[in-house]
Amino acid sequence: MPDHHLSRRDFVATLGLAVGASLAGRRGLCMAAVQPIAVGRTSRFRYCLNTSTIRGQKLGLAKEVDVAAQAGYDAIEPWVSSLQEYVKAGGRLRDIRKRIEDHGLTVESAISFPRWIVDDDAVRAEAVEQVKREMDLLAQIGGKRIAAPPAGATGEPLLDLSKAAERYRALLELGDQTGVVPQVEVWGSSKNLHRLGQSMFVVIESGHPKACLLPDVYHIYKGGSDFHGLKMISSRTIQVFHLNDYPADPPRETIRDADRVMPGDGIAPLTQILRDLCDNGSEAVLSLELFSQTYWEKDPLEVAREGLAKMKTAVQNAVSTPV
Repeated sequence: MPDHHLSRRDFVATLGLAVGASLAGRRGLCMAAVQPIAVGRTSRFRYCLNTSTIRGQKLGLAKEVDVAAQAGYDAIEPWVSSLQEYVKAGGRLRDIRKRIEDHGLTVESAISFPRWIVDDDAVRAEAVEQVKREMDLLAQIGGKRIAAPPAGATGEPLLDLSKAAERYRALLELGDQTGVVPQVEVWGSSKNLHRLGQSMFVVIESGHPKACLLPDVYHIYKGGSDFHGLKMISSRTIQVFHLNDYPADPPRETIRDADRVMPGDGIAPLTQILRDLCDNGSEAVLSLELFSQTYWEKDPLEVAREGLAKMKTAVQNAVSTPV
C-alpha cells in the first residue's frame, strides 16, 4: 500500500514548484497585458488642387473651380494670372468668389512670380507693387495666402539672406494690410532658396509672426535637402505643402518640373514625409502640384480625381504606420 504521507522536505519542494509555476503563469499574463499596442496616427490634412495640374487644358478659372469641386477637393490653389484673365474677360470677382464658396471650397494659396527678392531696387519696388495688387485681388475672392518664390534670382550669385529676410518682411507687412499671407517657397532649381535651411533662415530672420514656408516634394529633392529636415520645422510654419512625386530617371541633376508624377507613382519617401508632418501635429493643406504634358492631354476631371485618390492613399499609408 503506497504511503500518502509526505515528508516535510517533500512538502516544501512540492509547494515551491507549485508557487513557481503559478508565478510564471501570472508573469506570462502580465507580460502579455503590457505589450505595446500599435496605434496609428491621426491625419488633419486637407486636400487642395493646384490648378497647374490641369493648366494645360486651358479651362479658365471658373471651370477649374468646378473641376476641383466635382473631384472632391476641399480647396483650390489658382494661378494669379488665371484670376487676372478672368477679370480681363469681364468676370466679376464677387461672382467667382460665390462660385468657390457655393462649391464648399476655400482658396488656400495662389501662385505668382513677383521678383521681390532681387537686389535691383527698381525691379524690387515694382515687384512689391505687383504683390500688393495681387493680394488685393485674392482678398476679394477669399484668398488666404500667396506663394513668394525667389523669382528673378534663380540664376544669380547667392543673395545676402539677411537682406532677403528684410525683403520678405516687407511682403508680410503688405499681407497685414490685405489679409493675404506670403509664403517663402522653396525652389530646388534656383541658385537661391533651393534648400530648406536657406528658406527657413529667411522665414525666421524676418521676425514676423505670420512668416511661413511653402515646401514642395519635388523642390526639396531637386535642391538636395534631406527630407528629415521637415521634422525640425513647426506645424504652424508649414501651412500649405505642395504634394507630388518624382521618378528615378531622370536623375536629380537633370530632372525638371515636367517630370513630376502623381503621389505614389515615383520614388519619393512620401510615407516618411507625411508621417513626420503628422508627428509634428501638422494641419497643412496638401496641394497637388504637377506640370505634366501627359496629364494635360487627359480629361481634367479624371486627372483631378486620380490625384486626390493618390494623395489620400499616400496619407493613409503614413498614418497607418505604427507610432
